[in-house]
Amino acid sequence: MTPAIGLSEVHRVRDTCFCLQAQRTARALARRFDEALRPVGLTNGQFSLLMTLARPQPWSVTEAAAMLAMDRTTLTAALKPLDRRSLVAIETDPNDRRGRLLSLTPHGRATLAVALPIWERVHAELDAVADASVHAGMRALETA
Repeated sequence: MTPAIGLSEVHRVRDTCFCLQAQRTARALARRFDEALRPVGLTNGQFSLLMTLARPQPWSVTEAAAMLAMDRTTLTAALKPLDRRSLVAIETDPNDRRGRLLSLTPHGRATLAVALPIWERVHAELDAVADASVHAGMRALETA
């Protein structure tokens, strides 16, 4: 017979689970940034992806996926709507014809330039309620 899980255990996990709290916080943050970035036509994930690609040299799919802590398949799916909107360029790697190189198009850079001040405003609002230990704790848990 399986032992019953009581309400006290349910509440203890709800109130102490790092994973559950991180998921709830991530969803709340995602909604807040999604709403703010909606006028630019981006989600928070698309903004992060475009920012990752905003460097002078192209990324390989593998490099970009690692930077974003995504698997290659998820990244490839995330790139499709950005590619359809001509925000990203996906080109064959001249050194390895099987590989793809990712970069921003001029339209992608322009869209990101409009989105960045929106991100900065929302980020400043969140920074006003979170102290430095929140950032340090999140980074520490990422590699724990």
